[in-house]
Amino acid sequence: MFRAILLQVGATLITAVLAGLLVGTRGAVSAVLGGAACTLPNFLFALRLRSVHNRPGASYPANFFLGEFVKIAATIGLLAVAVMGYADLHWPSLLIGLAVALQASFLAFWKKS
Repeated sequence: MFRAILLQVGATLITAVLAGLLVGTRGAVSAVLGGAACTLPNFLFALRLRSVHNRPGASYPANFFLGEFVKIAATIGLLAVAVMGYADLHWPSLLIGLAVALQASFLAFWKKS
């Protein structure tokens, strides 16, 4: 799971560099905000699942579904904070950064250990 998060971070950084070249600093920051809104909740979710994985008596499915709900809520919340907190937001860069980070986790299935 952590490999998928590293791929998300890498994809977000590549997207930010490309947005920076095309749009400027405004685009790079927006792409990073979009990618971070996806990557940070995923990282916290992975930490939570790792902590309850070997705990006796812990309901792994319940922790998974509760964690997934919190992850989605945190992603929406971070996007709202980015929109309200960064006045010079470039919407296409934010959405592309978010989409690339969301799809980058699928690369972990193709990459061999």
